[in-house]
Amino acid sequence: MAAAGLLALLDDIATLLDDVAVYSKVAAKNTAGVLGDDLALNAQQVSGVQARRELPVVWAVAKGSMLNKLILVPAALLISAFLPWLITPLLMAGGLFLCFEGFEKIVHKWLHDAAEDEAHHQELARAASDETQDMRTAEKRQIKGAIRTDFILSAEIIVIALGAAREAGIGTQTLVVSVVAVAATIGVYGLVAGIVKFDDAGLALIQRAGADARGRMREAVGRGILHVAPRLMRLITVVGMVAMFLVGGGILVHGLPFLHHAVEHLAHGLEGPAHMAAVMTANAATGLVAGAVLVAVVEGFRRSGSA
Repeated sequence: MAAAGLLALLDDIATLLDDVAVYSKVAAKNTAGVLGDDLALNAQQVSGVQARRELPVVWAVAKGSMLNKLILVPAALLISAFLPWLITPLLMAGGLFLCFEGFEKIVHKWLHDAAEDEAHHQELARAASDETQDMRTAEKRQIKGAIRTDFILSAEIIVIALGAAREAGIGTQTLVVSVVAVAATIGVYGLVAGIVKFDDAGLALIQRAGADARGRMREAVGRGILHVAPRLMRLITVVGMVAMFLVGGGILVHGLPFLHHAVEHLAHGLEGPAHMAAVMTANAATGLVAGAVLVAVVEGFRRSGSA
């Protein structure tokens, strides 16, 4: 009897872990847009920080991000347990937020004063080059701002992950959301640390290059890294922005029956990659249109308020 009970327990654990793996995979796919934006945004947060202080700043923001998730995960689980009807509205709000953020990035140069952006960049550059300035104060401001931004993005990640597992029991939801939260923090900030030190690795290779064939190869690799590093950041930004429309639009399509039926009708008769491409295109178009409408409304309120 004891052996049978143990086997039944092990079977239950294996089933639970299998469910967690499946739901976590779905959640990771659904949060791709937020994770891409989180990665690009946090890599930009260390702009203007002295090279020797980049990793400490990333570490400080990562700790703040984990604290954010320690607050958000229990809150999300309480909502799932006592106010489950609130998950869909929160998901829809998150989808709209992603669409708004994505479209605002596209029209940023028309909505914001270029001189103001340049002045902010120059201020950070002067602070980084001025050894006499209290860099810790400047760092603290950047870290606090990054952690505030991370709170919003982390909330989106947690809500989307919870939405992916909302059909499961509370135990599975807890494990799925916790796994996604920890993996997102480690993955995003681990990659951020690698990205911000990528160009330093190229510079180190150039500085250590010798006159022999191996040294010339090191120099060539180092120069290649310095050439690729800024382009990598731009690529991450673009991919993250596109993913925001895909994920945000997808949330809206699944949450609004008339849109869901319209997309299904559009993709009807298509199979395989063609079906997937049609659905993704419809999701992205939905996200783009929703983002444009939201940005227009928000900008209208801003301008009317400042008039």
